[in-house]
Amino acid sequence: MISKDTADRFLAGPALALVGASRSGHKFGNLALKTLIAKGYRVYPLHRSAANIDGVKCFGSFADIPEPVSAVIVVVPPAQAVNVVRDAHAAGIHRVWLQQGSESPAVLKVCSDLGVDVIAGECVLMFAQPTSYHWVHATLRKLFSRAA
Repeated sequence: MISKDTADRFLAGPALALVGASRSGHKFGNLALKTLIAKGYRVYPLHRSAANIDGVKCFGSFADIPEPVSAVIVVVPPAQAVNVVRDAHAAGIHRVWLQQGSESPAVLKVCSDLGVDVIAGECVLMFAQPTSYHWVHATLRKLFSRAA
């Protein structure tokens, strides 16, 4: 379980990259992209072949993003997440949020080997100014962590 301070440091950067939004619009990456942008975060989605997703311009690589990003949110299967972490590190990004379903022992080992700060197994939307059911989940998480 991560602390609120750890999550706040991750989200405090000037801009974030997001890998895992799809053209179909039916993936968690799309929800995260829309929600984070609506909350005022500058988020740059990376997609190898889409020019736009949900009306937001996509970038083919970290190098194509027009400003430095401090962290990347990863919402792809673990086998793909390994390469995303390596690419992010090569681009100078040293903070990675592995959304649930993206983490694996192999991805976590790559993060450790590269010295990347990683958050894994937590939903970014529970920490990014949570609303709706994410607020409920965040509140329950706080209550139960205090009781433990």
